[in-house]
Amino acid sequence: MDMRILGRLTAADALPFYSWVAVGGAIVTLLGLLTIVGTITVLGKWRYVWTEWMTSLDHKRIGILYVILALVMLVRGFVDAIMMRAQQAVALNSNGYLPAQHFDQIFSSHGTIMIFFMAMPFLTGLINIVVPQQIGARDVAFPFMNSVSLWLTAAGAGLVLISLVVGRFSTAGWTGYPPYSGLQYNPGVGVDYWIWAIQVSGIGTTLSGINFIVTILKRRAPGMKLMRMPLFCWTTLATSILMIFAFPALTVTTALLALDRIFGMHFFTNADGGNLMNYINLFWIWGHPEVYILILPAFGIYSSVVSTFAAKRLFGYKSLVYATMAIALLSFTVWLHHFFTMGAGAGVNAFFGIATMVIAVPTGVKVFDWLMTLFRGRITFHPSMLWALGFIVTFVIGGMTGVLLALPPADYLMHNSTFLVAHFHNMLIPGALFGYLAGYMFWFPKAFGFTLSERWGKRAFWCWIIGFYIAFMPLYVLGFMGMARRMERYEVAAWQPLLVIAALGAVVILAGITCLVIQLVVSIRDREHNRDLTGDPWDGRTLEWLTASPPAPYNFAILPQVRDIDALHDMKRHGSAHIRPKRYHDILLPQNTGAGVLIGGFAFYFGFAAVWHIWWAAAATLLGILLTAAARSFRDKTEICIPASEVQQIENRHFRNLAREGAV
Repeated sequence: MDMRILGRLTAADALPFYSWVAVGGAIVTLLGLLTIVGTITVLGKWRYVWTEWMTSLDHKRIGILYVILALVMLVRGFVDAIMMRAQQAVALNSNGYLPAQHFDQIFSSHGTIMIFFMAMPFLTGLINIVVPQQIGARDVAFPFMNSVSLWLTAAGAGLVLISLVVGRFSTAGWTGYPPYSGLQYNPGVGVDYWIWAIQVSGIGTTLSGINFIVTILKRRAPGMKLMRMPLFCWTTLATSILMIFAFPALTVTTALLALDRIFGMHFFTNADGGNLMNYINLFWIWGHPEVYILILPAFGIYSSVVSTFAAKRLFGYKSLVYATMAIALLSFTVWLHHFFTMGAGAGVNAFFGIATMVIAVPTGVKVFDWLMTLFRGRITFHPSMLWALGFIVTFVIGGMTGVLLALPPADYLMHNSTFLVAHFHNMLIPGALFGYLAGYMFWFPKAFGFTLSERWGKRAFWCWIIGFYIAFMPLYVLGFMGMARRMERYEVAAWQPLLVIAALGAVVILAGITCLVIQLVVSIRDREHNRDLTGDPWDGRTLEWLTASPPAPYNFAILPQVRDIDALHDMKRHGSAHIRPKRYHDILLPQNTGAGVLIGGFAFYFGFAAVWHIWWAAAATLLGILLTAAARSFRDKTEICIPASEVQQIENRHFRNLAREGAV
């Protein structure tokens, strides 16, 4: 252990002068931060940002902050992706424009960001915004814990971002396999950034999982039986269960890796009883369920979107529920297919290969149910529906390549090739990201009170899906041609045309991201024209569309009585969707607190101190976390009361808007 005051932090090691591209990245990162801080300062909005957003315990605002974080990190992760594609397009018999070490950092940060700091915040944000409303609840079970989860996730993302400016990121890939991530082969701070970013955010994710299991099981509205819950709530429940069982495995794994690196222990080395296969088993015990943690919420979103825009009841509701839970269970039984080639016996490989293929059965049930829901439906081709249709076609292709990889003999041929890169992007981009974008466009008016531009949404979709096929289909072919993944240069001339095509596909996807940005800007500009006064712009079927847009802090003035799977659709049929109650009551809501922000801030500084071995600072920040949590626990007044008169004013305004739109 280094006992210097600043540990191993020195100007020579900290500043990114090893590559002009790294210097550019650091400058862009700093300029981005300064732009945000400067804009808020110039507008004089710090008090508003602090009191209304950063310290808010309103699940909807926490959800929006999650989604903003995800979109920022989507751009950051995509920059890595297009840099990789550009490097490989020009690196025939040359070093390209990126030093090898920097290329290694980029593919490590791309995977880490997209999985941990884009996809996870995106799905958690949508869950936060929607699930409490879909089950007819006023709030989540643990609002303060929800805030802590958000700021721990943000702290982890902050550690990845600051590695661009101070030091370097890991070169051991997003999986951090030993011995590449061991001290002997990777002595710098990069792997430590990776470890502590995942540790900090992973604790937040586990807390989110606990929170939403309890919320769904204990906070449902009267009559909302489990088998009356919308599919998105079911997939959230399955995802939350996976989170609390899978993420502790990752926490333990990275903690043991940190002990190896800091204290010279040998959990994952081949010395003194260590074994790197322990790492690989533990990592994938988390890693394979993580695939379904990312995908299952998107399945729930697709179910909502398909049913709403086909104007039909979801076909095979029960089979979708059983398929969801079956996928969640089976996801824990297949982790070994990630390392068929690492020495397990033929019998073991056969077992995990068959288990992998079995997952295709409940997944196929879902696809069949969505298609039957579309059959003879009155389909509206809203951008959300386009994302869903694009997903069905693209995901089925990815699933078939997965069945191929589940065959151990075939996997021996392709496991470390670009075929595998194409396969998991073929699963995760349509299976997860398309779903989140569908949910983003579907629920945006619920969160902000106005709809997004459909024209730019459709343009974004077409750029994304066309770009996806151009970018990733060549990688399947390159895999068959023998190209290994993660190559920063190569000597096979036959590969280059396909790599150039793949790079062009990334450019088309860049156009899709640009369309998303334009869509947001245009929609904000035209927000008065696109304002939704009914709270139900799509003739929705579930309870979130019963509230105003954006909803009041308490969601429901009177908790709804549920009698059907499509609760709101049932109320509309019986004419009971919008009936004024005889009287309103006072409502208690959690009071804002800065404790979550403080804990997240301390966690960020703890991670930074641990990376650079500044142990006194690490101890101080840990103490800060404990004192903040203790101070919060001694606080007696944690709720505020919204009096019935104020509730009545808010609801009267909503009813006036409904009357103006002819909805009542």
